[in-house]
Amino acid sequence: MLPIVRVHSFESMGTFDGPGLRLVVFLQGCNFRCLYCANPDTIARESEKTKHLPGDEILRRALSEKAFFGRRGGVTFSGGEPTLQAQALIPLCQELKKHQIHICIDSNGSVMNEDTRQLFDIVDMVLLDCKQPDAAKHHILTGVHNSVTLKTAEMLAEMGKPIRLRYVVVPGYSDSPADIDLLGHTYSRFSNIERIEVLPYHTYGKHKYEALGWEYKLEGLKEPRAEDIQRIAEQLRGYFSCVWTQ
Repeated sequence: MLPIVRVHSFESMGTFDGPGLRLVVFLQGCNFRCLYCANPDTIARESEKTKHLPGDEILRRALSEKAFFGRRGGVTFSGGEPTLQAQALIPLCQELKKHQIHICIDSNGSVMNEDTRQLFDIVDMVLLDCKQPDAAKHHILTGVHNSVTLKTAEMLAEMGKPIRLRYVVVPGYSDSPADIDLLGHTYSRFSNIERIEVLPYHTYGKHKYEALGWEYKLEGLKEPRAEDIQRIAEQLRGYFSCVWTQ
């Protein structure tokens, strides 16, 4: 039997978390406290909704949906932060690869050890979340410094592992021209980045804070305008040839 994995929920036929149609497995537990987190119910290591599933059950579900993946789709492990469960995911991902299933890991890149290195080596693609390229501003947004995320990016470049770099535009927190130039200067040296995803901050998860009895600390913050997203995308095109917006 494969190791137990702490799962929050599943999404079938996902089109946002990696190429093609995907089974998205949202895992429970995260070491960041992002002010704009859309899934605050996945932060705690355990919750009333946590499912303790053997990896065999996730494998069974992936195989049952494999016919819909086509040539590009597959399985994405999101969260929460999947690398917190790297040890349990390694044998599961090895089994998925035996069945020629494409695997993405959606990660903040903040956990670096032998388990995460082995996990990244197995999977096909990493959706690397860059919350803020500036260390001080990153700490304000997440409660954590960003030095390990950059080291993870360097390691993935050495591996030649394909990356989609994700950047959420939060007005007043990560949208200044200086922020965008720093993002470009920091990451444009990595040739394994196949796409930059410029994502607008949204309030879709706000109701979850209310259900949890938590304060939503960005109360009143407006979502960025479409023209602001396009301005940032154009600025990033000065550094990358693969900028994508929703």
